[in-house]
Amino acid sequence: MTGTDRAFLNVEQSLGGRRWVGPGAEAERLAAAMAQQVGLPPALCAVLAARGVAPEASGAWLAPTLRELLPDPRSLRDMEVAAGRLLRAVEQGQRIAIFADYDVDGGASAALLIVWLRAMVREATLYIPDRIDEGYGPNPPAMAALAQAHDLIVCVDCGTLSHAAIAAAKGADVLVLDHHLGGETLPPALAVVNPNRQDESGDLGHLCAAGVVFLALVEANRQMRGAGQSGPDLMDLLDLVALATVADVAPLIGVNRAFVRQGLAVMARRQRPGLVALSDVAGMASAPTAYHLGFLLGPRVNAGGRVGRADLGARLLATPDPAEAGALAARLDELNTERREIEAQVRAVALEQAEARGLEGPLVWAAGEGWHPGVIGIVAGRLKETTHRPAVVIGLDGDEGKGSARSVPGVDLGAAVQRLAAEGLLVKGGGHRMAAGLTVKRDMVEPAMARLAELLAQQGAGAGGRPDLRIDAALMPGAATPELIEQVEAAGPFGAAAPAPRFAFPDLAITDARIVGSGHLKLRLSDGHGGRLEAIGFGAMDGPLGPALMAHGGARFHLAGHVEVNDWQGRRRVQLRLDDAAPAG
Repeated sequence: MTGTDRAFLNVEQSLGGRRWVGPGAEAERLAAAMAQQVGLPPALCAVLAARGVAPEASGAWLAPTLRELLPDPRSLRDMEVAAGRLLRAVEQGQRIAIFADYDVDGGASAALLIVWLRAMVREATLYIPDRIDEGYGPNPPAMAALAQAHDLIVCVDCGTLSHAAIAAAKGADVLVLDHHLGGETLPPALAVVNPNRQDESGDLGHLCAAGVVFLALVEANRQMRGAGQSGPDLMDLLDLVALATVADVAPLIGVNRAFVRQGLAVMARRQRPGLVALSDVAGMASAPTAYHLGFLLGPRVNAGGRVGRADLGARLLATPDPAEAGALAARLDELNTERREIEAQVRAVALEQAEARGLEGPLVWAAGEGWHPGVIGIVAGRLKETTHRPAVVIGLDGDEGKGSARSVPGVDLGAAVQRLAAEGLLVKGGGHRMAAGLTVKRDMVEPAMARLAELLAQQGAGAGGRPDLRIDAALMPGAATPELIEQVEAAGPFGAAAPAPRFAFPDLAITDARIVGSGHLKLRLSDGHGGRLEAIGFGAMDGPLGPALMAHGGARFHLAGHVEVNDWQGRRRVQLRLDDAAPAG
């Protein structure tokens, strides 16, 4: 989206301190041409045009399919070897172990393999390391023990940098199915399938690990067909791929759009006991969306690896037993509540510490004694969102600290952390563009963070102020119908690298404003011509937006945010999820 010279609705500085930027002239021309050629609503055409979709491509964009978007699995190095070795283990009845990361992507990747193997009448041993006792990724003792009892170990969502651990797996073959940034050399595995290996093109670098695992199963099924056999139905596994893609904040571009769109359709059929139980305990009352995956289901699956038993999430996603699924979902829901409480405590101290250091540089960071390693990644994400800068949060324990880092678009954090490790400032570190993990000696925290700030500054981190607020189009309350919102949703899925459309509602009067919950703002709005709209500003009272709107004094405002259909007691209403507002001149 290209901004025009003039601020959208002339908002140079909103109540939230942001300049509003609308579509440029080229996007407006494209939207107008699309509306004429294909007859779609102007608001939907504006959304598509802002994403660079040409009129003739609008149909394919609105209905992404795996048939059109699925890449050839063999375009990834080592893929044929990995799929062939997995099949040989199945055919010969060999003992298989799955070593997975403890987050949603790792759990979903493990569940994909477990469910596929179960359909092939084979079982596998699941091993997920304890976040506190073992840390991220394969470790030599665990891999050596697994190798003594298994013929094949499949590392999912980890392993690309685990040279010593994989070398310790003597007597067993090791496959790595991963997406984290690779180093200059690969570990001594039989196959390392990873679109972010340094010798890959990077064309598939947007895949999460579950996407890589799915492609491996596609290749395995293809090899089976070549031998005159039929493999399990893979389409029914797309709910797991969709969950991992959204929860791991993978960019919703290319085949990831089809994974999530079709995975949501699979999930809506409520066939997987674990996801059914989790949806019910999370109170989901409508068909699943990408929002539900990222904010309701994902955090609960993650909770086991953060503050409970690391394997709970993977077991939930893989179980065929509704009773077991119900018990696991209930436990994960409890752990998620506990995780939120711990997170709130760490977040308050981390923000205070970061503010004391200053929030204007290329990096914000905080380190604290005994901070739970299960929440530091979430807190890093909160710092990033608050400051619009890359953030690192480190939990100190003994002589070392374990840190989690989150980045902003346009800044490759994983590469910077990996360079820090190569320079000897970290014990170890790695990740991808938007997220990374690290281990650092206590006495090296300050110099390591100073050097990381230098590397990020070279990429432009922190160079600008608060980013402009991007707006797709203006709407009037009367035009914002549930039917239109459903049509706009068809341009999704929305998430990382594909932000949900944001609309501005100009010149509205506030007819009612009240505080609900813990610092949320509920508004009723009118355009003075019969058009009405409801809005909710989550956490609005914690910043300048809520208090200013509460004290409106009859003034009129432009309001901007995301529109959604709110189903409540059988009544469907459009609601604006408020991002920002500005006086209407």
